[in-house]
Amino acid sequence: MDKTKKSIAILGGGPSALFMYKRFVEAKRDDIEISIFERKQTLGAGMPYSAEGANYEHITNVSDNEIPTIVCHIADWVKTLPADYLAKFNIDPNHFNEYRVLPRLFFGKYLAAQFELLKQKADEVELQTNIYLGANVTDIVDLPKEDKVKVKLADDNSYTFDHVIVCTGHNWPKKHEDKIDGYFDSPYPPSKLSLQINHPVAIKGSSLTAIDAIRTLSRKNGRFELDKNDELTYVLNKQSEGFKLVMHSRNGMLPAVRFHLEDPRLSGKSLLGKEEIQVHRQENDGFISLDYIFDKDFKEIIKTKAPEFYSQIAEMRMEGFVDFLMDLRERLDPFQLLKAEYLEAEKSIKRKQSVYWKELLAMLSFAMNYPAKYLTAEDMLRLQKTLMPLISIVIAFVPQSSCVELLALHKAGVLDLISVGADSEIEVKKDGGIVYHYQAENGKPEAVYYKTFIDCVGQPHLNYNQFPFKSLVDDRTISPAKLKFKSKEEGEVARVDDEEAIELTETGNYYLKVPGIAINDNFNVVDEYGAFNDRIFMMAVPYIGGFNPDYSGLDFSEEASARIIKSI
Repeated sequence: MDKTKKSIAILGGGPSALFMYKRFVEAKRDDIEISIFERKQTLGAGMPYSAEGANYEHITNVSDNEIPTIVCHIADWVKTLPADYLAKFNIDPNHFNEYRVLPRLFFGKYLAAQFELLKQKADEVELQTNIYLGANVTDIVDLPKEDKVKVKLADDNSYTFDHVIVCTGHNWPKKHEDKIDGYFDSPYPPSKLSLQINHPVAIKGSSLTAIDAIRTLSRKNGRFELDKNDELTYVLNKQSEGFKLVMHSRNGMLPAVRFHLEDPRLSGKSLLGKEEIQVHRQENDGFISLDYIFDKDFKEIIKTKAPEFYSQIAEMRMEGFVDFLMDLRERLDPFQLLKAEYLEAEKSIKRKQSVYWKELLAMLSFAMNYPAKYLTAEDMLRLQKTLMPLISIVIAFVPQSSCVELLALHKAGVLDLISVGADSEIEVKKDGGIVYHYQAENGKPEAVYYKTFIDCVGQPHLNYNQFPFKSLVDDRTISPAKLKFKSKEEGEVARVDDEEAIELTETGNYYLKVPGIAINDNFNVVDEYGAFNDRIFMMAVPYIGGFNPDYSGLDFSEEASARIIKSI
């Protein structure tokens, strides 16, 4: 390692690392040296776009036109691939549609190719890059006296750097899997769900993660066929006649369908600027008001973009708006609504016209990442309880082909959805399977046994005590994320309701504990005194869910990497 250059480590080699590396390559600086550590043997794909997170049947919910430019567009890269490889994914390079979603493994191959192209560009501008594959990082040690950070690997090797950027990506901790027969803590890697099953399967959740599990299991236990009217149907295999998929959803809803986006990258150019937010914070005791964000980042833009829709919601506060939309969804059978939204989305795509309120809700969700750490605890509780459940449904953007498969499975009597409420419980059986306890819609308590159970609630927001790099915890380099109650009275009431979630300090202030660790606007980790560490940056979304509530994939990677490189 060249001692005369600033040494920077990127931990992880997935999409976040790819965007971070791109920033350094584009900076064309000859006074830095980059080292990339990746647990797997390939760079670029990360978990979602590799065999760890996808099979051939899994697809992205974004298309080429929605992906921030890395080195080259997919439409151009496709033309460089051998015909036999393209045939595996039914892709014709001469008729490539930049508006179509892509197979996830194929997209992973594209990301890997982009990493290689970036490495070539780095060589051209003489940016020294050290790549360590099969390198499992076990710990990070901050060395403040030396102004350095040490990275420790599972093979007992260690390296020291000026800056470390953590891009370790998704993490699904195992709780009961491999100990309880038929229990799966997540559907990943999907190869483990390649099971022939002759009984009902319980799926917790109805998100894109649930759809991943459904796509795999349905193919193993039956087949999709087109009928004489060119409609997709589903036929069970004879040995799987008892197979059924039962989604258990807290709100009894399916996610919304992908439509045409006017701003495909959800860049939110019309959203609030930093200066405006700064003025607002100065007038609001340093806090950012959730109502202010909702009005400025959503309602005011809706007024211009969709005046008819605005006239329906003009007088509504956030809670009223959410109730209005949820009521609309709750009144319809989820599969009827899915079919209606599919037709609406088809029209939107054909006419290249956005469904504006949905697009702006997606932008609002992305825009929430910046102010989240400045919300009062009261507003964060409102956000968690009210707006985020709606956002998680509406902005999932289920691809059309997944939508058609869900409808075919439901029509065949193989897929159902049960509304189980927030107070449902899963009783794990030592001899295998689970009992799902919930209250039926008629108010009657239900207890249903399932031999196979898959938790599909999506990437969990991991807590401070689940942080993997223990030296940073032990040395108090990092701190748990928490938000202050503006009103001590409200904090006191909240603490009575949930003592574990509310912290009372010696100074008499109340704080809401939120998932993960504290970070600042530039993704530096922050200690318990509120001081940021300019050596360590955190881009691993599972560990910053409290201060960064929206997981926007590549959009998040692009935005976070821009802030980090400015800071460095």
